[in-house]
Amino acid sequence: MGGPLLLPIALTGKSSPEYAQHTQGEIMVSINDIPFNIDSDYLSETLHIELGTNLSKEFEELVSVVQETAKPKALYEVSFIDNKDTDSITIDDVTFTSLALRKNLDSVNRVFPYIATCGTEVDEIVIENDDLEKKVWLYYIKLNLLQTTIQYLIEQIKQRYKVSDLSTMNPGSGDASVWPIEQLKELFSMFSDVEMLTGVRLTESLLMVPDMSVAGILFTSETSFQSCQLCHRANCPIRRAPFSKELWDSINQDSS
Repeated sequence: MGGPLLLPIALTGKSSPEYAQHTQGEIMVSINDIPFNIDSDYLSETLHIELGTNLSKEFEELVSVVQETAKPKALYEVSFIDNKDTDSITIDDVTFTSLALRKNLDSVNRVFPYIATCGTEVDEIVIENDDLEKKVWLYYIKLNLLQTTIQYLIEQIKQRYKVSDLSTMNPGSGDASVWPIEQLKELFSMFSDVEMLTGVRLTESLLMVPDMSVAGILFTSETSFQSCQLCHRANCPIRRAPFSKELWDSINQDSS
């Protein structure tokens, strides 16, 4: 048999080509030309780079290289829940064991599994003389790029499926018990041709390559949820929300 048929979908007011694969009634959508503009002023402030200095000039040069080189991508499915058990949930015949995920999806039937990445192209940028400081810069530039990619993906799903609020959960995000990172394997199994469409691959040690990639499930929610709210790690550089003891207690009250 041949490979999957990807059909172009027009996006009103958007330049990003988008493709949908239809498999057994499911829809998988690949977005491979995401518009972005790296916020160098914000990053300069975050990295404590004083504007107008030689260091600032070198940073702007690196930002320009990434702006010209990077090709962030995203992939998502429109999926439906088959079964809900006490601490697990089955989506399109794939079962995930997570009490937090199960409770977050208690009143939900449709979800959007996804993979987003800064792209392989930016990882090919060579840092001269193995400059450690510039490697740190590049890390934060890629992080900013990934955050932009996720936000673009969320807005596309909101626009297409007429939903107002989306929250996300990611295997391995939050405390280890919240949603074990090992279930990245199950999440990746929901997609076909991930590496061909996005450049992302999952290693045997459960690392995603490129490193600035993320996989998870987006779902409608009346109240915003972030996995960070269930993470006890105090000094996380990419924390998106503070730890919530109230939420932690409400999720785990039935697990003891």
